[in-house]
Order: sequence, then C-alpha cells, then structure tokens
Amino acid sequence: MKVEEYLNDIAEREGTVHLTLIDPASQPPEVAADIAKAAVDGGTDAIMIGGSTGAGGLALDQTLLKIKEQTNVPTILFPGNAGGLSIHADAVLFMSLLNSRDINYVTTNQAMGAPLVYKYGIEPISMAYIITEPGGTVGWVGDAKLIPRNKPELAVAYSLAGKYMGMHYTYLEAGSGADQPVTPATIGAVKHVLGDNKLIVGGGIRDGMTAKICADAGADMIVTGTIVEETEDVRNKIEELVSAIKK
Repeated sequence: MKVEEYLNDIAEREGTVHLTLIDPASQPPEVAADIAKAAVDGGTDAIMIGGSTGAGGLALDQTLLKIKEQTNVPTILFPGNAGGLSIHADAVLFMSLLNSRDINYVTTNQAMGAPLVYKYGIEPISMAYIITEPGGTVGWVGDAKLIPRNKPELAVAYSLAGKYMGMHYTYLEAGSGADQPVTPATIGAVKHVLGDNKLIVGGGIRDGMTAKICADAGADMIVTGTIVEETEDVRNKIEELVSAIKK
C-alpha cells in the first residue's frame, strides 16, 4: 500500500491521523531514532522528517536509516528545500508554499527536487502548504505573507487554489513552536471547501485538548514536532495526543 493510501485509510477508519515531525538538525540520529520509536509506541501513525533549516545531507540520511531500524511506520520527508531529499525515505510531501513571496518556495525548489524524487523512487504526495499567523521560523525562512488569524477566507482562497491545481493535501501551518494553533474557524472553513481532500494542521499543538479541538474542527491529520523535543516522556505525550483524536 502506498503511503498516501495508508494515511487516507487511517483517516477514514480511525479518525484523525497523528504524525510526529522530527528535525534532523535538532539531535543526533540515534536520539532521533529513540524519539521516533517512543512516538510509534505511543500510537503515532507515521514519522515526518525535515525542518526549516539545516535538515539535509548526511544528517538527514543517517537519521532516516536509524529511524527505519527502530520503527515500522512510513517515513515521510518534509523538506525545507530541494536539499531536504533522501533516497532512504518512503514518501515526500511534495509541496508548494502558496503564500510565499519567494518564487523559490513556490516552484523553483520543486523543479530542482523533482528529478531526485523520480530518480530515488520516493512516493510524492502533492500538497498545498499555507502558513498562518504567527508563522514562526518557517514563516520567516519561507518569506510567507502570513494568513491573519481572523481572516479564514484568505486561507480558504489559497486552499481552493491548491485543490484546483490538483494537490491532494492541504497543510495549514501556524509555525513550529507557535504559542497558539490555527484557529478552529480557519480549520473548519478550509475543510468545508476541500471536501474529500485531506487537511493537515500543525503548529502550537502541545496537548490532547488542543489536538481534539483541531480534529473536531475538521483536521484529517495532526502534526506535532516541538513537543517531542521538549518532553521527557515522548511515549506518554503521544498517547495523550493520539487518544484525543481517534474515534
């Protein structure tokens, strides 16, 4: 089964999918693998690997290899640019940052990376990437014109554009370490127009209650990353999040 089919099947059968994001630049590969194993033991459905800065090359390859030694769930690349690709991953979120002012994040990195995705045989999952306030590091690096928290109609416009361009997934991102997640109003409005297309929500989700609010608003998939770097008990934290969003 392809990774996209695997994720969609979980969303249909079990409720909201949980994805754990690990940044290869934040810790040694062995530590990343320990975090991934604990997350899988806690019930996460797949491991995303990537980051806004420094998440490529040898560190990325070694992190992926160590994670695959310790886990049996799909590994999905979340690249900040064309350098964030690795032959060792199962899939890649092949995304365009639609509200970036920098053409490199809209089409150029995609054109540079596409031949490698083809050569490596990585499964591409087409995705519209949209950054909302507060945006965090990824908003700054990606030079995004942030979607205001009180303007869900702008998120809807970008999401519809991604859908009409053929992208299967839409990712609403508040930014790594954000002090608050994407608003329920924005999540609900975007999911309403996406229909069967899958909606991913990330940024500022640190506890089960917040995860449930996002899931109930319409998120098909929840991403948590910063919290697994901050907590001393990754397994219990993931269990808390997963139990809150599953049927």
